[in-house]
Amino acid sequence: MRPPESEYDSNHTSLGFHPQSSSSSLPPSPKANGHIANGHGSSINGSSKRSRSPIARVELPGATIYDDSYIDREEYIRLVIQSLRDIGYIESAATLEEESGYVMETSPVAEFRRCILEGAWSEAEHALERLGVAEDDGLWEAKFLISQQKYLEYLETSKTTMALHVLRNELAPLHMDPEQLLPLSSLIMCTDAADLRQKAGWDGAYGSSRRRLLFNLQSYIPSSLMIPPRRFVTLLDQARLHQISQCIYHNAPLTSQHFSLYADHTCDTDLFPRITTTILQVHNDEVWSLEWSHSGKFLASASKDKSVIIWSVGPHSNPDISPHLHLQDHQFPVGCLAWSLDDTILLSSCEQFIKMWNTESGICIRTIEAHTETVSALAWVPDGSGFISASQDRKINLWGSDGKQRDSWGITAIRITDLAVTPDFTRLVAVGESARDMNPVLPTTRGDSVATSSASRNGNNNTSSSAPRTREHLMIVYDLATKQPELSVSLNGQLTSVKISSDSQYALVNQAPNVRVAPDLFCGLMYGESGDPLWDLFTGRLARKYTGQRQGQHIIRSCFGGVDGNFVVSGSEDGNVYVWHRDRAILLDVLTGHGSGSVNSVAWNPRNTQMFASCSDDFTIRLWEPSVCGPDGELSRVTHRTADNRHESETNGKGKGKGRESWVEDDSVS
Repeated sequence: MRPPESEYDSNHTSLGFHPQSSSSSLPPSPKANGHIANGHGSSINGSSKRSRSPIARVELPGATIYDDSYIDREEYIRLVIQSLRDIGYIESAATLEEESGYVMETSPVAEFRRCILEGAWSEAEHALERLGVAEDDGLWEAKFLISQQKYLEYLETSKTTMALHVLRNELAPLHMDPEQLLPLSSLIMCTDAADLRQKAGWDGAYGSSRRRLLFNLQSYIPSSLMIPPRRFVTLLDQARLHQISQCIYHNAPLTSQHFSLYADHTCDTDLFPRITTTILQVHNDEVWSLEWSHSGKFLASASKDKSVIIWSVGPHSNPDISPHLHLQDHQFPVGCLAWSLDDTILLSSCEQFIKMWNTESGICIRTIEAHTETVSALAWVPDGSGFISASQDRKINLWGSDGKQRDSWGITAIRITDLAVTPDFTRLVAVGESARDMNPVLPTTRGDSVATSSASRNGNNNTSSSAPRTREHLMIVYDLATKQPELSVSLNGQLTSVKISSDSQYALVNQAPNVRVAPDLFCGLMYGESGDPLWDLFTGRLARKYTGQRQGQHIIRSCFGGVDGNFVVSGSEDGNVYVWHRDRAILLDVLTGHGSGSVNSVAWNPRNTQMFASCSDDFTIRLWEPSVCGPDGELSRVTHRTADNRHESETNGKGKGKGRESWVEDDSVS
């Protein structure tokens, strides 16, 4: 039998309510063996309803768990009790409380928890004060959170009069920020409970909102009184993350198979992709760019030979590679590539043209000519609805997935050499050279020393070679919604590429010194003596630099790689591939194998985290994977694949690894 509504509403919005978690931001509500964690259910504060023999209390000397330890015994035991309850061992937790003499939490804390989870709001405020929370500790803020929950629950149950009473007599007198009160007051106009939950971003009394409230209130209560939820697990997670940070070759997924509490975590260095397992020599000129499909099943390569090849890569268990399409309908060398979100369309650029290819049939869907100079960057927007193109003509255009122009950013402040869109779809990062000098000397992807502007290529270069030029190399971060710049960073030397980390926090920029500087004066990823910069997009500050690689005259494109994007990989003008640890900026490997000329681009397989590819001026593409021993315990020799079905095995020690079957290029493939 329910009590009268007035009495019910003043204290309890819901009787016997047990919240269920629906939010990934909160620890899951542990419910096991018929018990709810943290002392609720069949056992509260260690008192079990089941009769049993009394447990003798154990008295131990000292206050720490070991003589040579700094860990307080009481804190440790209380965390163990909490963990036992969390996973459902209620009787064991109660036994430990009796035997140790320590309780996980006192009766006032348990009462406060009960009041919040059962919606006893008036009692909850009094219980909060009994816990010693004072005004200086945020008492009014905590009361505001409680009253806010009460207000929303009244609205959810259509008790508008009582909700208004809370708004006027409890929330408003607390003198909180008006920006918090105005949205709350507007919720009275919601048409129904579903509308309320949607507009408030709140999942209701029977969702996880009360547990979320308890989680938020915990910050106002001393942790020695009310232990934060799943505290032991939090400490173990912190230990695991520390071990990962110390494992410089970490490239294992976060599973119980790769992590154990019995030993410190370390990754086998033999599982790091440092061995060439396949050499693809089908292009008949320098290979400039590589892009993996989002599925990791296809690799696209672009070359100076005016063609694009799409390679099909087998599953991780049998990663055989074979040609899928050879796209040769380009009038000029191909510079940029970009896969659509569903991998059905591949974009390629050659000079001022953009081509859209059907990746199943190899048919060119559309050829776009909207830029007046070389298209230097292509990027699909993260939701797959379209793509963005940028050019040295200083224009940024937005296109639909059908190839029709949807928007234009007009003339930007720089001649763009590359751009990228953050995965969270909030920002666009562009790098290039300021437009002050409208006929600058540009880095090239090729063997020529420089690339000139359109006027120079057409023979109309009237610029005196002796005239001083003032050029500024900029990284500009734009708000994607407003198209307005949020951040502009001036750097020394040409900026040739930019990649964004998967968490949208970091921008990896390749930076080359001015081509007029002697090449032996610099070395570094983004180049120059300062090294390659990694920029924190949240703070606008340089996070790290990566040094060792050589870049002076050519465009080189680096990338993030590994399970957590915790590696930085780049090609180099010395013909090598360089690998660094992202967070510690340690040079892990210098991978040899390519011939003379620059390694122009690297790309890490997004699905197979133990594979990446590199391409070079030596006309080849190399796949890098962990070493795999043959039946005799020795590394197999790599198969060198060519367009004419020619096989060669490496004998100089470079590119050793497991071989794969060769293939014959089919002239019918277009």
